[in-house]
Amino acid sequence: MVKVFVSLFISLIFMACGDRGSKSDLFQIDLEGGKNIFQHNQSIGISINNKNEKSISKVVYSIDGTVLPVNGNKINMNVPFLGNRTLSAAITYEDGTIEISKDIRVLAENAPEVYTYEIVNTYPHDTGAYTQGLEFHNDTLYEGTGKKGRSFLRKFDYKTGKVINQIDLDKSFFGEGITIMKDKIYQLTWRGKTGFVYDLNKFEKIDSFQYGESTEGWGLCNDGEKIFKSDGTEKIWFLNPDTLVEEGHIEIVTNKSVFNKANELEYVDGKIYANVYQRPSVMIIDASSGAIEGVINFGGLDKHVTKGENWNPTDNVLNGIAYHPTRKTFFVTGKDWDKLFEVTIAKK
Repeated sequence: MVKVFVSLFISLIFMACGDRGSKSDLFQIDLEGGKNIFQHNQSIGISINNKNEKSISKVVYSIDGTVLPVNGNKINMNVPFLGNRTLSAAITYEDGTIEISKDIRVLAENAPEVYTYEIVNTYPHDTGAYTQGLEFHNDTLYEGTGKKGRSFLRKFDYKTGKVINQIDLDKSFFGEGITIMKDKIYQLTWRGKTGFVYDLNKFEKIDSFQYGESTEGWGLCNDGEKIFKSDGTEKIWFLNPDTLVEEGHIEIVTNKSVFNKANELEYVDGKIYANVYQRPSVMIIDASSGAIEGVINFGGLDKHVTKGENWNPTDNVLNGIAYHPTRKTFFVTGKDWDKLFEVTIAKK
């Protein structure tokens, strides 16, 4: 008798679990043409596949908490963040409310515009500086470099190349990007999962921090309120400057695909300028949405660089971009290049 009761009890449990599990199978989000890749601001037909013909009283569609109104059985992909997203549908029906979802990808609305450059001035650059980060504070240039055993943080006179001060990293670290914000300098390391914080005025290390979900340390920049961090993936992370905790991210996209090569970063007027890893180009990324709005072609710049016998075309690549707000020009260089270039950019 006990065995019968136990068997019946177990059967009831599995029946209950089956009911709960099948509840989400009652409905499915159907998108026009069976597609799951769309452009920003694109209108797309949408419906709910009501498999068991339940009575539905209300459906609310949303992406990342942004409600998408339905107009003529269509929704508009007017969302704040692009890339890989989750489309949700909160369905109120005869038995209650349920939320279902569908993975989609939202790409940029327009193709990137192409920009070119003009060299304004040429300055000396240390061939022992494997440039990973470059940023101005007032008229002084700050640089973070890589390679184990020769990674450092430096400030120098860009006109002469004279070093004002330098902090060497421990030989176990491969230095990466830097940014300056509120009298502090932040510096990444590549795969050490560790970043460093320095006092800008005293030019000394005051703290360190660990990475969160981001996989590696590549580039840094800031908009005066938050820090942006690239990690070699399609994501650019938002860091809280006080806690250095990752508080979200954008994904980098063109109108055709998700992109994952952002390296050194520079923030200017709502845009992130990002070196493309191992390419003579810089992306112009909308810092809010992640859309790549432009690409600067720096092809041919390395022809002005003296290439020694140890020159490696896959290693000694363009990297390092800093904006001078007073001069309204960009300064660019490369890993172990002997020159620093001041340039202007314009649409091609």
